[in-house]
Amino acid sequence: MAYQALYRVWRPQTFIDVVGQEHVTKTLQNALLQQKISHAYLFSGPRGTGKTSAAKILAKAINCERSPVSEPCNECAACLGITNGTISDVLEFDAASNSRVEEMRDVLDKVKFAPTSVQYKVYIIDEVHMLSISAFNALLKTLEEPPKHVIFILATTEPHKIPLTIISRCQRFDFRRITAGAIVKRMKLIIDESGINCDERALQLIARAADGGMRDALSLLDQAISYSEDQVSIEDALTVTGSVSQGFLNKLALAFREKDVASGLEALDELLFHGKDPMRFIEDLILFYRDMLLYKTAPNLEESLERVMLDEDFRVMAETISMDQIYQLIDLLNKTQQEMRWTNHPRIFLEVAIVKLCQMEAKQTVQAQPAQMEELITRIGQLESELQHLKANGVAAVMQETAPQAQKSAPRTSKKTFQPAVGRINEVLKQATKSDLNAIKTNWGELRASLLKSQAALLNDAEPIAASSTAFIIKFKHEMICQMAMSRTDFLDAVVAALHKLTGIRFTILGVPEDQWLPIRESFLNSHDGAEGETSEATKEEEPHIAEAKKLFGAEFVEIID
Repeated sequence: MAYQALYRVWRPQTFIDVVGQEHVTKTLQNALLQQKISHAYLFSGPRGTGKTSAAKILAKAINCERSPVSEPCNECAACLGITNGTISDVLEFDAASNSRVEEMRDVLDKVKFAPTSVQYKVYIIDEVHMLSISAFNALLKTLEEPPKHVIFILATTEPHKIPLTIISRCQRFDFRRITAGAIVKRMKLIIDESGINCDERALQLIARAADGGMRDALSLLDQAISYSEDQVSIEDALTVTGSVSQGFLNKLALAFREKDVASGLEALDELLFHGKDPMRFIEDLILFYRDMLLYKTAPNLEESLERVMLDEDFRVMAETISMDQIYQLIDLLNKTQQEMRWTNHPRIFLEVAIVKLCQMEAKQTVQAQPAQMEELITRIGQLESELQHLKANGVAAVMQETAPQAQKSAPRTSKKTFQPAVGRINEVLKQATKSDLNAIKTNWGELRASLLKSQAALLNDAEPIAASSTAFIIKFKHEMICQMAMSRTDFLDAVVAALHKLTGIRFTILGVPEDQWLPIRESFLNSHDGAEGETSEATKEEEPHIAEAKKLFGAEFVEIID
């Protein structure tokens, strides 16, 4: 029989074999026992974390002859047939190579037919995000209301590419990256069952290189077994994964600490001579110092270390380096990594980085010597005695007395109010006539219509109240609006230009708030008792009942008799 890869031989056949996904398997097992099976599931997560394996296990558990069960028996005809792929009612559809709508419709046309061998038809659609939009649309209605004997299980590594209308019709389960410890535990079981000799440090190295994927870990283990002779050593694992040994990283870190440029460059030459990838090397170096930083801050979190194993050399190195130095090293290595991505000569940037790291000056805090500490303590005692002396002489009392005075002398900020030009308003009132005011009021509506909306809005609660042949006064209901209008040159120029177009006269505009207009008017009348009747009449403000009468009957039909 042909040789099968380890990840195929040791593919999980029960939920308990799915490593690191207890939050998914426990939910599915409870649903199976309670017979609360959904019509559609979505399994999403990184590659090699057990999505397709869990889908096949679920298909077997649903159709197991001993159901309801939390685990398939793997002994009945249904379980064996699904495992061997001889039951056509459980279909595994690869969306990556069958992404067109025609292929999807060909599958969906057979959904309505009842299963022939088992109780449920199960459609496992792998890499479902590769389907075209038309294929998704064809799947949509069937996925929402499939026949009672059909269950869909969708698997994907990129759920963000799936339409939300599809996701909302499925129960979603997110598979997580598997921890290095769980991967090592699973690989130990495999090598023990297979009778293979393997160094535990090699397993740890392979697990960290797998980046959370069990399939990747088993593939690397398979390669390491083929590469080795009698026993898988850590050197075999380093060769297969392309990683740099921790001893080499410790040697390089020692060169950085001792500022030995020659040793650092020699180690780099040896590394590149053995065919190591510069990008992979600098990534390993960054992870080395990252793990050192985590070890110094949280020594108990050994599981969070991604690259290193806690040997004696690493512990000694971590104790002799400061946190600031680690920050500097990681920062420089990260910048070098970014530069290496856009060059055809990454080795040059790597050599420059090695030289910089060997010549880096640590930003260490200056620690005081015992003699200096004694001098500082003496000086602090003198300052404390001087402070007590000042308090005894009343300095504190003087400060308490002067504080309220400082608060009283603080300048008061008063609200700035609009100050109308009273003198210019009085000059307009002296020459004001009713005919001039009526001429402006007649054109007031057209004037507002010709202005911009932002300019016309300033005249919503404003009206002309007095006018001469060259100027007129606008009364504003609100002081703030008056101040805003009189300070905007674009508004004043627009009003003057509009009136000039309507009347042929270029008027000067004066503004006054409503609450300030009455005192100004009364003061003017009192100081000009002998003024012309027409002027006095022009400055009078209409009574409310007169204004209401004009609105009801029209100004031309209302005659006012004093």
